[in-house]
Amino acid sequence: MSDPLPERTSLIGLKILLFAHLREIAGTNHLALDLPSGSRVRDLKQTLKSRFPELGQRLDNVIVAVNQVFASDEDVLEDKAEVALFPPVSGGAGPTIVAVTDAALDLDALVAQIVQPTTGAVCVFTGIVRGETKRGEPHQTIALEYEAYVPMAEAKMRQIADEIRQRWPEVEGIALVQRIGHLEAGSPTVAIACAAAHRDMGVFEAARYGIDRLKEIVPVWKKEIGPRGETWVEGHYHPRRGE
Repeated sequence: MSDPLPERTSLIGLKILLFAHLREIAGTNHLALDLPSGSRVRDLKQTLKSRFPELGQRLDNVIVAVNQVFASDEDVLEDKAEVALFPPVSGGAGPTIVAVTDAALDLDALVAQIVQPTTGAVCVFTGIVRGETKRGEPHQTIALEYEAYVPMAEAKMRQIADEIRQRWPEVEGIALVQRIGHLEAGSPTVAIACAAAHRDMGVFEAARYGIDRLKEIVPVWKKEIGPRGETWVEGHYHPRRGE
């Protein structure tokens, strides 16, 4: 009796997009790639290193987005996913990261993306879904539903990063990330991070400015869900023309 044939490993098909120096080194801005089912982002990076040895350690510092959502090395890739690889976005003196995402916020990964060899201080502001509100009319919140006009929101976040650099030119890296979707009480909703060589170079003021400005001009809305029902929360600031 003959031995049974080994089962074939199922494959997933990926669309890979390369930008900036990654595109130049690889000689292409896109390619199709098949990987074994269950492969993670780190497996994709290793495969690209094998195919394009000249990329080398550059892949260790890239940002990866899967279907336009930032991904970590441990994220599992799905069939037909679009995977973009690019360096931290350049914006003035250092990297600028802006994103609207439905993925959980990884603050350590976010900080790592804006830290430079000269960085000695990072100030991070994180908004949290508050379960109990005591200011004004006290009430409880079960969850928030965040919605955004994503293309305009990300454009306005880039504008805020530019404004921060104009006011605090010694700030190096800047990150502004807003989460959308259904968020339970206690969940981080937004992260503003500013990096500089020293703590007295405006990082505290810049992070505060970033969240205040985001609340003014970035088109993001939230619906509050509580024991007494649901309601959309409206702000009061009306941006001026050109703002």
